[in-house]
Amino acid sequence: METIFGLSTIMGKSGVAVIRISGDGCLPALASLGIGKLEPRKAALCNLQFEGEIIDKAIVIYFKSPASFTGEDVVEIFPHGSIAVINKIIAALGKINNFRMAKPGEFSRRAFENNKMDLTEAEGLADLIEAETEAQHKQALRQMQGELGRIYDEWRVNLISLLANIEAYIDFPDEDLPQELKDKINYQIENLCAEISDHLDDNHRGEKIRNGLYAVILGAPNVGKSSLLNFLAKRDAAIVSDIAGTTRDVIEVSMEIAGLPVTFADTAGIRAASDEIESEGVRRALARAEDADLKIVMLDTTNIDAESLKLIDEKTIVIINKSDLANQQPDLPQNIQQISISLLGKNNLQEMLSILEKEISSRYALTESPSITRARHREALIKAIEALAKFSLDKPIELIAEDLRYAANAIGQITGKIDVEDILDKIFSSFCIGK
Repeated sequence: METIFGLSTIMGKSGVAVIRISGDGCLPALASLGIGKLEPRKAALCNLQFEGEIIDKAIVIYFKSPASFTGEDVVEIFPHGSIAVINKIIAALGKINNFRMAKPGEFSRRAFENNKMDLTEAEGLADLIEAETEAQHKQALRQMQGELGRIYDEWRVNLISLLANIEAYIDFPDEDLPQELKDKINYQIENLCAEISDHLDDNHRGEKIRNGLYAVILGAPNVGKSSLLNFLAKRDAAIVSDIAGTTRDVIEVSMEIAGLPVTFADTAGIRAASDEIESEGVRRALARAEDADLKIVMLDTTNIDAESLKLIDEKTIVIINKSDLANQQPDLPQNIQQISISLLGKNNLQEMLSILEKEISSRYALTESPSITRARHREALIKAIEALAKFSLDKPIELIAEDLRYAANAIGQITGKIDVEDILDKIFSSFCIGK
């Protein structure tokens, strides 16, 4: 297998860069760079040189197989983060026989292929690199440490155990399954279906933490939607005017709320549009509301708008603005969170932020048990549930075994415990070169 190398830090000026090498050619590479024998896992300060030219003085660490990130021999070079130095080292490595630049995610893929991590751990590593908020960091770290993979492995092992019991009787078609075994299998299948169903019924929490939430601010013209967006963004992101219909398009601002990534969208005022452009703005506002994770419906306490009340549902927070001018209150269901504020008078704004944080946290914050973080996990679990729904001990024993095998394989696709060549490229191609 070819020895691969790549820059594990961003190209650019920095105090230190990291260049990683993995494969059987690691030690010959050290010799080519003028470095003598290194003791594994011990940092050494070395003069890097190639073809008689001194390149830099750098820290070099050698990790002997299999005690390395990839499971192969690995060398990590820590030169100064000069673009010229990095380019010279990369060029020197590229001239070594049977060496080549790593493809995106190839170091992590080799780690997976050498059983240093499963697919969920690899995905957790990718998410950790991309994490921008506290919740994303915690979720990615838990997944990288194997918490999610252990759940799926346990389910898969249980199914394989049941399958083994069933297949033991396939060679003896004249013998019926003992009733005690039937009862045990049915009990375990019912419990497993319940556990998988509970895991799926998670409000897409893990995916929302990973990808971010989308909150849409809705209401009639001039109720304060743009002012609210500007307050949340702590800058003038949207134009504020007394002229109705100022906002025509959707204006989005991303921020962190309760440790979660949230994109807030200011939208056109909901009313009978006066022209074609405003009509399109209203259409876009309603379309965004359909797909939103959270709707913030704003009302004007001086004039409660009936059309805005129709937008309220179970994923809505109601904010009643201009409380310093009047005190009309809409008649809302008890399960709808609401608060009266004055954006102009700055009344109850901190209380409003607390309610937003509480609502977002209660709906999407991390739970004690790891959540599904990718659509492919959910699709595989749905396939497993469908196979188990077809399971019946009244079927021919070969079909019973096939249902269990299909469910086990579906779950195995998540962690990579079956032949998953068809999904490896998709997963690892999203990594940066140095990973």
